Amino acid sequence: MSSPKTAAVIGAGPAGLMAAEVLAAGGVQVTVHDAMPSAGRKFLMAGRGGLNLTHSELLPDFLARYREAMPHLQAAVEAFPPEALRAWSEALGQPTFVGSSGRVFPEAFKASPLLRAWLRRLDATGVKFAFRHRWVGWDEGGGLLFETSDGQRTINADAIVLALGGASWPRLGSDGAWTEILATKGVAVAPMRPANSGFTVAWSDIFRDRFEGQPLKGVALTIGAHTVRGEATITRGGIEGGAIYALSAELREAVLADGVATLRVALRPDLSSDELAARLSAPKGKQSLSNFLRKAAQLSPVGIGLLQEAAVASARSLASLPPAELAAMINAVPVRITGVAPIARAISSAGGVRFDELDDRFMLRRLPGVFAAGEMLDWEAPTGGYLLQASFATGVAAGKGALRWLDL
Repeated sequence: MSSPKTAAVIGAGPAGLMAAEVLAAGGVQVTVHDAMPSAGRKFLMAGRGGLNLTHSELLPDFLARYREAMPHLQAAVEAFPPEALRAWSEALGQPTFVGSSGRVFPEAFKASPLLRAWLRRLDATGVKFAFRHRWVGWDEGGGLLFETSDGQRTINADAIVLALGGASWPRLGSDGAWTEILATKGVAVAPMRPANSGFTVAWSDIFRDRFEGQPLKGVALTIGAHTVRGEATITRGGIEGGAIYALSAELREAVLADGVATLRVALRPDLSSDELAARLSAPKGKQSLSNFLRKAAQLSPVGIGLLQEAAVASARSLASLPPAELAAMINAVPVRITGVAPIARAISSAGGVRFDELDDRFMLRRLPGVFAAGEMLDWEAPTGGYLLQASFATGVAAGKGALRWLDL
């Protein structure tokens, strides 16, 4: 009787753990290696404010969120769609629900109960773990080299799944160091860039000190032809938040191309310029300008502050603007974006292994028997469940691809 096939999975995040589950179910002896002391560090961080597993929107709309990478991810997500992910979670004793925004969460709302149940099931299927094992490449014989607390260790396996993550939140394990390892093997890797990140703005000291941490609610943000409704938050060094993350690709590329970008903020997007101008044509009386704007246009203090920032930057006085011009500015406040927040603070990262380096099994063409999955691939997506869904789905795809490679 022949010995069972073996697989080494490198990376104990969602993609790696899902690949391990698929491989183990196929009869493979699996060991998951990770540089960190425990599994799912970034997964737990993602669930700290409520684990957004996936999204309930129709699949064609869902797939469109992956933009240029959609053709490369479509088969994997269709094979393991949001419904399958929800069923998988429920089978682990963690049923899900759809929130008011269409986002899908476990009823426990946390990542830790789901991760614990998952690790118990993996353990029951024979999956082993080797923590504090930092992968540093291959030896001359093709064995995997790991740095451990006991020195360097070499491991051989019939199939390898790389699920090493991107380059955001490096303290949780995804530091992007693998890019240099693969580059030495001739694997093309798109540069790692921040995604779902904040951006820097040179606020005045007065605005920064007063409004740091304040939200801009119900606004519409526009750059070029792209507009997103939602919220943003003023930070000491710039701006971040859900609506900003949804535009992060466009903002990032504009800043990288031109050094700066202009974001337009509509403070009252549900009111037309004519409606706003009519309201602003009412007599101001003895009210201060701030009180007048608060009452006539229902602007928040931070919105009024943003208007003042724009007026100062253009060397104009808000009080001197006629109602039509003031109305136009209220729904197109220019914010000068001067830079991208560091990748270490980004929610996710763009860039990674280029899809033309992979075959339809998610195997690296230059490295037979080596598969790749998750955020280390060259794709990005907005928050809302799309990041985790693609990580899980590509983990499944890589696991199935490895089974095909092993003729199992």
